[in-house]
Amino acid sequence: MPAQALVLDFGGVISRSLFETHALSERELGLVPGTLAWRGPFDPAGDPLWRDMQADRISERDYWRVRAREVGRLVGEDWDRMETFVRRVRGADVGAVIRPEAAAAIGAAKTANKRLAILSNELDLFYGTEFRTRLPLLARFDVIVDATHTEILKPDPRAYALCSGRLGLPGAACVFLDDQLRNVEGARRAGWQAVHFDMTEPQRSFDAALALLGLPPAIPGSADGR
Repeated sequence: MPAQALVLDFGGVISRSLFETHALSERELGLVPGTLAWRGPFDPAGDPLWRDMQADRISERDYWRVRAREVGRLVGEDWDRMETFVRRVRGADVGAVIRPEAAAAIGAAKTANKRLAILSNELDLFYGTEFRTRLPLLARFDVIVDATHTEILKPDPRAYALCSGRLGLPGAACVFLDDQLRNVEGARRAGWQAVHFDMTEPQRSFDAALALLGLPPAIPGSADGR
């Protein structure tokens, strides 16, 4: 039987990652193009800090705290909060950083009457609480579980149990996408179906998740993703 809920991480899955938007960040901050050279999964060999995070030597939050401080120093400021970093580099048009593939998949799932949820470790921590009102896409979600408030970080099994409980579904009925393998493996241990989101091939990742929901690939730009 096809799954009944599409559960997405936010940063990197729904929104384009900060690795992919260096040009926008540099423009917003008045930096010379090419100043921001760290590229995470797009160039692991050139980003030792990313490799440390992937090896669990530091947390994902630690990675972004370091990057926030580094970028803040480039503009002569002291940024000790990731929210400051994101607010400054993303600009006024928050919709511009949403992946069209994500919007299409969300639309397709909604049209098919599938449940929609976000399971994030730092949605409000990184983006700020008012961000939700600035992004209409978030209104399409039935459930948002954010560890900023629950203090239960993926891959803790309680995070997945909390999300599926709020959806009113068993874990096996949920399909989860996350760009961090540890969180995908955590979902699988919790009995969920899960797809490791590949930022370098977002369409393929969303298509794989929709297939588990019994849905065809979504077409970015169409009204319902079909």
